[in-house]
Amino acid sequence: MKGGMLIISGPSGSGKSSLMNEMFKKIDGVYFSISTTTRAKRDGETEGIDYHYISKEEFENDIEEGLFLEWAKVHDNYYGTSLKPILKSLHEGKLVVFDIDVQGHKIAREKFGDAITSVFITTPNQEELKLRLINRGTDTKEVIEKRINNAVSEMTRVREYNYVLINDDFKKTLEKLTAIAISSRCRVHSIDTEEFISSWVN
Repeated sequence: MKGGMLIISGPSGSGKSSLMNEMFKKIDGVYFSISTTTRAKRDGETEGIDYHYISKEEFENDIEEGLFLEWAKVHDNYYGTSLKPILKSLHEGKLVVFDIDVQGHKIAREKFGDAITSVFITTPNQEELKLRLINRGTDTKEVIEKRINNAVSEMTRVREYNYVLINDDFKKTLEKLTAIAISSRCRVHSIDTEEFISSWVN
C-alpha cells in the first residue's frame, strides 16, 4: 500500500484547525505537512512541529532539484513545502494531510493530480464567518474585513475540490471529515494494483 494525500482548505474562522486536531486523534498513520524554513528557531518552537529548520544552502539546493511543492522568500528567509518528508511518508503508507489555501491546492493538483483528495470547509454563510471571527477576539476590525474578503474570493474556487463541508455542527462535520480521510486511503491510486491483482489471482 502507498500513502494518500488529503488537502484541507477553508477560510480563517471556518473551524478547520479544530476539526483537523480532533480528526488526528481518531486515525493512525498520519503525517501533517508542515513548512520548511531557513529562519532561526524561536523560543518555544520545536523542530518537526512548528517548522522543519534547514540551512539556506540546503534550501537552495532543494529548489534546484525540484524538491519543493511551493516556496517563497520572505524577509531574506525561505519558506516552503518540502517534498522530501511528504514522499517519505507516502512511501511508508501514511496519509499526508495538508492545511493549505486555494492557490496551494491548485499547485498540488498540478503536481499530484487525482492522487489528492481535497476538502473545502466553510461556514453556512458570510455573516456566520464574520460572527465567529469577532467572537474569537484575536483580530482587529480591519483584519477581520480582510479575512472576509479573502473568504469571498476563496468561495469562488470550491468547485475545484472533491468535497465541501459546511461546519454548522462540529460533531457531525468531524464525523464526515474523518470518514473522508479514511476513505481517501482506500482509493485505487493508493494500492499497488498490479501486485494486488497478481496476488489475488494466484
